[in-house]
Amino acid sequence: MSIKRTKQRSGTSARRAANADFFGFDKPKDPEKTWGEHMAERNEEVFVPYAITSRFASGALISHPTFGKGIVTAVDGARIVVLFETGTKKLGHTPG
Repeated sequence: MSIKRTKQRSGTSARRAANADFFGFDKPKDPEKTWGEHMAERNEEVFVPYAITSRFASGALISHPTFGKGIVTAVDGARIVVLFETGTKKLGHTPG
């Protein structure tokens, strides 16, 4: 016994079509800002020195002793993703 095709397509195609291209793949998100766009017109005073014992939120500006200036782009538990001039790095922090 098989399920009819009409029952398999229970309204999800309309929702999916809004976010998908012709082949059914999701549309790419808008491009993220580059490091230069994030750092434009930033003063030295706004950068917080990086320490693993500190807590950081998304959007925080940090100064790392090895990688330089960066911005926190994502927070996932005890890990943060930071965009530096050389690329993204995953660093530890104290979760809150």
